[in-house]
Amino acid sequence: MIEKDLLALGVFMPNCSNMPSISTHSVVTNQWQYANNERIARLAESLGFDYLFPVSRWRGFGGETDYLGTSLETTTWAAALLRATQKIKIFSTVHTPLFHPMVIAKIGATLAHISGDRWGLNVVSGWSQREFGMMGLTLEDHGRRYERTSSFIEILRGLWDANGKLVNHQSDWYSINDGVSLPRPAKMPEIANAGVSADAQAMTARLCDWSFMSGASIEALPRLVDSISAQAGEQGRQVKTAIFPFLLWRETEAEAQAEFQRIIAQKDGEAARNWLSDISAGSGSFDEFTENLIAASGGGLPLLGDAEMVAEQLRAIHDSGVNAVMITLQDYERDLQRFGGDIAPILRRMGVIRQ
Repeated sequence: MIEKDLLALGVFMPNCSNMPSISTHSVVTNQWQYANNERIARLAESLGFDYLFPVSRWRGFGGETDYLGTSLETTTWAAALLRATQKIKIFSTVHTPLFHPMVIAKIGATLAHISGDRWGLNVVSGWSQREFGMMGLTLEDHGRRYERTSSFIEILRGLWDANGKLVNHQSDWYSINDGVSLPRPAKMPEIANAGVSADAQAMTARLCDWSFMSGASIEALPRLVDSISAQAGEQGRQVKTAIFPFLLWRETEAEAQAEFQRIIAQKDGEAARNWLSDISAGSGSFDEFTENLIAASGGGLPLLGDAEMVAEQLRAIHDSGVNAVMITLQDYERDLQRFGGDIAPILRRMGVIRQ
């Protein structure tokens, strides 16, 4: 459980290549490999982090880096990491056009069973026609994709419901007749959705536990948090919010800013343009992001400065109403260690995270 008045810490994991920046500067080339992910997971757990959150990709974005082009599938990835850890909660990310909800019900219940209910699910409607086109799939328009995802989650919740009623569902996408999936999780897995478009917010408010948001500035966050909270309140529900900031700190603010500019100077322009083009066409989540900002942080909110400045920005994020941060880092192993020594003590002193 997350203490209501504290900020939960998570890692937006590097299970894909070239994370987090669409740049050739200071790339940790083997960071995506499982052995590295396991070390990062165990380190995050030892530092008291609450969550691990993965990216799901099936094709990269070309260019010199082929950004995110090599990736670990996130249900099998989660299975291994859940057995390698003891306390931390680990999500899988699945695309609804590729998985039947009966299959995810079984996979999810298995992951919950082997981990003592530490598994959660991030449901993505899909947004890159470049990605799904290679499978012969044509993505529907934005609103229809979220209608399908709503049906997907409704079926999952029915199959996982401890009351054990048979699931019957008829829609344009699924026909479930007296559906049952055993075992069921001991408790309902947490379900997240990433997106801030009107369709995404409406679905998340009605069916999800987490809104995984992007914001181009700290000042933009209260509007996003208030919007999803108000819509959930109208449904008699509460939805927690998380963002994925990119943390870059040095001894001085000038050093951090200079490193940030080096990332931009060596951006992979082709991959960044492909990423921005695809997500602009298929999602309403990154409308305020420029190509340079996308290239530098992979869509995460950059937090730059010295350790004290980054801690102050994290406090401001929490003050905006955000419940959790899933951080991204240049070199995850190195920078998680640094976070534990440099920033976490300041956040504890501030009363932002637990002691």
